[in-house]
Parts: sequence; C-alpha cells; structure tokens
Amino acid sequence: MASWSIQPVPVPESVAAPGAGPLLALTDTANRVIAHEWGTHDYDRTPQEILGSLRDQAYVRKPRYLVTSDDDGTPLAYMAVQLPIQENTHTAHVEIGVLPEFRGRGIGAALHEEALRIAKAENRRALTASTDQRTEPAEGPGTLVPTTGTGRVAVDDPAVRFVTSRGWQLEQVARRSVLPVPVDPDVLAAHRAQAQASAGDDYRVVHWGSAAPDEWIDEYATLNTRMSTDVPLGGLDFEEDVWDATRIRRTEAQFVDRGIELVVAAAEHVPTHTLAAYTVLMLPPENEEFVHQEDTLVLKEHRGRRLGMLVKAANLQRLAEVRPGARRVATWNAEENSYMLRINIDLGFAPSGGSGEWQLRLD
Repeated sequence: MASWSIQPVPVPESVAAPGAGPLLALTDTANRVIAHEWGTHDYDRTPQEILGSLRDQAYVRKPRYLVTSDDDGTPLAYMAVQLPIQENTHTAHVEIGVLPEFRGRGIGAALHEEALRIAKAENRRALTASTDQRTEPAEGPGTLVPTTGTGRVAVDDPAVRFVTSRGWQLEQVARRSVLPVPVDPDVLAAHRAQAQASAGDDYRVVHWGSAAPDEWIDEYATLNTRMSTDVPLGGLDFEEDVWDATRIRRTEAQFVDRGIELVVAAAEHVPTHTLAAYTVLMLPPENEEFVHQEDTLVLKEHRGRRLGMLVKAANLQRLAEVRPGARRVATWNAEENSYMLRINIDLGFAPSGGSGEWQLRLD
C-alpha cells in the first residue's frame, strides 16, 4: 500500500486565498526539482507566475497534480499536463518531477500511469515530454541519438532510462545555450550593422514591449502561427497552431498576470509593410539577472538575408536599456537548427547542456 496520494491542484482566487496551499506547495516542489536538475535557481517560478498561467486556459487546459505523504502531507512530487484544445488536440505534454530524496519509491511510475490515463480519456494519440541534461555526452557507446541524427543523450541517465523503459522514442535533442550580458555595445553594434547591410533597405527593425502595437498585431499573429511549423520539429507530431489578434491579446494579458515582461524586436519588410522575422526576450519576475530567450523566427521566404542576427542583435541592445541588471540570457534550440545555433555562437552564447525531446504514441 502506497504511503502517498496524487491530488489535483485547484486554481485559487489568489496566492493569498485560504485554498492556495496546494498551489504554493506545487510551486516550491517544482522549483526544488528543477534547481536540483540544473544546479541553479534561474528557472524558479513564483506562485503568482504559475497562478497567472493557470488562470488562462482558453487554448490549453492545464491540470496540475501534487503527490503528498499520507502521514503528514509532505509534498513529494508534482506533475504538469498540457492539453491543447484548439489545434494539436491529438497531443498532450507531460512534465513529471520527483524530489531527489523521494525517488525510487514508484512515485514517478504512478504519475506516468496517471498521465496515460488522462491522455487516453482525452483521446490523445501522442504524449510528449523532455529530459534534461547539464552536458551533452560525447559521441560513442552509451549514447542515444534522435531520429534527426543530431545531438545525443546518455542511455544511463535515470530520466532517460525511465522513459525508454516505457516505450518513449527520442525524436529531437535541444541545446541549451547561455550568453553573459551585457554584451560589449561595440560588438552588438557591429553585428547589427553587418546584418542590416546584408538585409538592405527593404528591411528595418521595429520594437515593442509586452503589448504589440495595433499596427502589427495581425502580422505578429501570423509569425506566431508560422513559429509552429517553420522551425525544426524532428519527429514530433505537431500540426500548425493558429494564432489571431484575440489570442495575442489574451496571451499578453496572461503575461501581465504572471508578472512577466516581454522585449520584442521584429523585422519589417518595408515594401509590403509586413513582418518577416521576430525574436522575443522574456523577463521573469523577481530575478533581475536572468532572461529567457524565447521564440526567434525568420519566415522561410525571407531567409538568407541575416534577419535572424539583425533582430537578435537589436533586441539585445534593447535589453541593455530596459533591464540593465540582466547578467545571463538562456535559450534552447534544436541541435539540427544549425543556422540559429551559428547566430547564437557568433553573439557569444556557449553550450550549456540541453534536453531530449521524447514522444510516446498511444495509437
């Protein structure tokens, strides 16, 4: 008989509400698990940030679970499930984390079974998940290569053993890269000038913060839609995820609720007054030093003009103005995305581990 229980986490009215205890425990448990995996608190989240995300479930349902001891209610583990409800309704994403001191007791296995139950009840045909690694193993025996043929994970890593023993397939490896900031202003200016010279007068950089100007909102929605199909996906079974102005505004409101600020740079194709590329930096609450490099995309029809470098260099210049206390920017890219990885390396990003991207087909 197990001495622990899996409980759904309700969404409270606020982090100070009487029923907020499970949310606070979920936040603390997830932060402790992730800090253990990465050896840093850069990925810590606040209860308000998680609550703001859970309050908005218009496009993705987000059930959350906490495993607690039956003896004294001590949190032991958590699970987050993402269930798209607009497009990609055949998929679900699962994240399972067990505190190190409670591993080896079957808790992860029980959460995995619960994830399968949820996915099947929702008629999902494929589950996706990630495993983290602080360093990518050297090529050779004892490694597993994804279907893309690029990147590796160690077969003896506990998380890798967990998923492979349950039939998951490695479809992609992502590289985590970290950039010390601020970057030398002269270096950034040179990168931007060289990229602008390559792009020519037909392209110019436009900036905004946490709210896209009305002038660009439809174009921004198009870029977000194309982000779901124009980037390398390996063998992951994803379909186009459609964005419109309503979804952009709703997501922006969610970021405000979460306490997150955005810094956006885009490249306008001047002759057509359309957007050809964009990049987003996400500034988390309560950590002035750390920044997430989120989406970067150059539309296929505009590639070959160094627009990726143009918008990324411009956005790092903007970051130095709006967040002078920032010291680190971290980003994730598919190992087969050689063009974006080259831009990152030229800007000064250094490889710092990554993740295996896994898929389990249920049909």
